[in-house]
Amino acid sequence: MTTSAATASTALTRPDGSPVRALVVDDEASLGELVQLALRYEGWQVETATDGASALTKARTLQPDVIVLDVMMPGLDGVEVLRRLRSTGDDVPVLFLTAKDAVADRIVGLTAGGDDYVTKPFSLEEVVARLRALLRRSGRAVTGYTDPVLRVGDLTLDEESYEVTRAGRPIELTAKEFELLRYLMRNPRRVVSKLQILDRVWSYDFEGRSSIVEIYISYLRKKIEGEGMPPLIHTVRGVGYILKPAT
Repeated sequence: MTTSAATASTALTRPDGSPVRALVVDDEASLGELVQLALRYEGWQVETATDGASALTKARTLQPDVIVLDVMMPGLDGVEVLRRLRSTGDDVPVLFLTAKDAVADRIVGLTAGGDDYVTKPFSLEEVVARLRALLRRSGRAVTGYTDPVLRVGDLTLDEESYEVTRAGRPIELTAKEFELLRYLMRNPRRVVSKLQILDRVWSYDFEGRSSIVEIYISYLRKKIEGEGMPPLIHTVRGVGYILKPAT
C-alpha cells in the first residue's frame, strides 16, 4: 500500500524548530481555505488573503517561509504582488496557481521571480509536495523527527510501517481507509465535516459525492470497532464525525 501524504517522521519545521509559516493568496476564498487546511494538516502556521493588497500586508507581518499565490486576481494580480515583494529584496519561495491552459501566465510568473507553479484544478497532495520541495531547496525548513505512531486510546497507527492495531490486534486497511483513519487520528476529539474529509482524503479535484465519506466511515467502523469493542468514531448529526478514546 502506498500513500503520497507526508509522514510524521519527515515533518518540516523552520531551522529553529518552530512551525513553517505559509501565506495562501487566492481571490476564491473557499479554495484558499482548502489549501490552508491541507497545510495546517502538515503542522504549519498558515494565513490567507483574498486580494493583492492584503497579501502584501500579511507578507510583511507574517514573514512567511513560502507563499501560494494565484496569478489571476482582480486589481493587484499575483505577478504584481510578486514583483513588489522582490523589489524589497524578499526572496521568499513562491508557488503560483495558474489556469489550466494559461501558458503565458506561467511564463510571466516565472520570469517575474516565481519558483514553481501548479495548474487548476490541482491535487492538494501535489501542492504540498511542491511546497515541501521549495522549502528544502531554499533552506527555510529542515526535516525533523517525531514519533510516527499516532495513538487514540487503544488504537494505534504507524505512519512509517502503515500498521494499525486496536488493543494489540492487527487491523488490515485499504490505502483510502488508512488515509481516512490517519486524518481522523491527527484530529482527535475534533469534529471534522464531510467536506473537510473529502478535501483532504480525496483531494480538491475529486468530483464525487459526500456519500463516499459515509461509506468509508462505515468500513472503518466495522474494522476497528468489531468484536464488541467500544466505539471510537462518533457521528455528530448535521456536522460530521469525531474520533475520541472510548470511555
